[in-house]
Amino acid sequence: MRKQILVVDDDRVFNRLLVDQIGEMGFDAYGALNWAEATAFLAESEPDLIFLDLRLPDADTPQLVETLAGQFPVVVLTGYGSIRNAVDLIQAGAVEYLTKPVGLDELELTLRRELANAELRRSNALFRRQLASRRPGPLLGEAPAMRELQAMIDAVAPTEATVLILGESGSGKEMVAQAIHQASARHAGELVVVDGGTLQETLFESELFGHERGAFTGAERQKKGLIEEAAGSTLFLDEIGEMSAANQAKLLRVLETSTFRRLGGTKTLKADVRFVVATNRDLAELSRNGGFRSDLYFRLASFVIRVPPLRERREDIPLLAQHFLQRFARGRQLLLTPEALRLLQAYDWPGNVRELRNLIERAAILAGRDEKIRPEHFGPLQGGSSDAVVFSFAQSPTLAEVERECLRTALLRHGGNRAAAAQALEISERNIYRLIKHYGLSD
Repeated sequence: MRKQILVVDDDRVFNRLLVDQIGEMGFDAYGALNWAEATAFLAESEPDLIFLDLRLPDADTPQLVETLAGQFPVVVLTGYGSIRNAVDLIQAGAVEYLTKPVGLDELELTLRRELANAELRRSNALFRRQLASRRPGPLLGEAPAMRELQAMIDAVAPTEATVLILGESGSGKEMVAQAIHQASARHAGELVVVDGGTLQETLFESELFGHERGAFTGAERQKKGLIEEAAGSTLFLDEIGEMSAANQAKLLRVLETSTFRRLGGTKTLKADVRFVVATNRDLAELSRNGGFRSDLYFRLASFVIRVPPLRERREDIPLLAQHFLQRFARGRQLLLTPEALRLLQAYDWPGNVRELRNLIERAAILAGRDEKIRPEHFGPLQGGSSDAVVFSFAQSPTLAEVERECLRTALLRHGGNRAAAAQALEISERNIYRLIKHYGLSD
């Protein structure tokens, strides 16, 4: 899109000249002879830069600069005798000042430089927000559940469909959102992350939609929301199940109309953003019980991706553990001992990939100069903390399936020692040999 430039100057000839010159540079330029005309223009459009005369007949320019500086780059236009005042306005927030008459080369240099600086500031803000977001771990794995997950990502990423990601805490929902974004046509922009579970109701609306000056106590300047910051990109809204009913209604309107208004504003703005949302809660059950708007749920449920918990893809644990070992090795060649790996595969990982990542980081620290990660380095998994067992099945299991899972878990926990597994299960060694053969668990 062509950049929009607003020129506010009461000198009709100079104003027309500046607008024409800016237009010849490839920009859309608009002229206003006073602040009233400029206000009418700003009510309908949002320029990328404003040229503002130091002396206007109907406004106090220093106050205008303080108001506008947080919203738009402002270049002050001044006569020779008022350069001192222009410098004061730079300190108040103006990005530059130009003395009249303005040379064509100086005009173009200033214009292009300040537009580039504004874009850089926007990119840096998004980058800082990206760095601040916490990521649970990499989207790695060869288990059937992960191959199915990747196929779902590959199918939906090129579309503009809203995606609902379901999964337990720490399972990698944000990494799935990142993968969808990177494989989409919007990948050139940054993925903007919003944690819906940590924002209060009014703060959430202000962050998402932005606010106008005076919308609430302390709103001294207009502020663009994350929907505007993510224009042309993807907005990832996490913990959507924690949103209030009022905010659910506002989000539904955005999804259905692709428009929104800033808090305290009257102008309808276009939402050029793709939504990817996530939750660790059962939205279907919540919607049936009145805890979540059913119309919003059905709008989101058009494409659902479920992220499998780590206990459902235990075969990926060695790959993930090795990945994290390389990250935290700090130049060492760290290896997992067979006993340590068996312990990791026997554990049920209530915290999923995030818990595995944190545990490997801790073990790498405790190992010191030892290049081998041993069971004793996994303190939280020792003793009673890993005694609890949680079995997970895709559907209601048969008694035989439960028995096989109990046997498999006992063997894993005792490193394949059949006598120890038999003792833990309170059955004879002869019986455990028979069961191993029956369920095909022999080496």
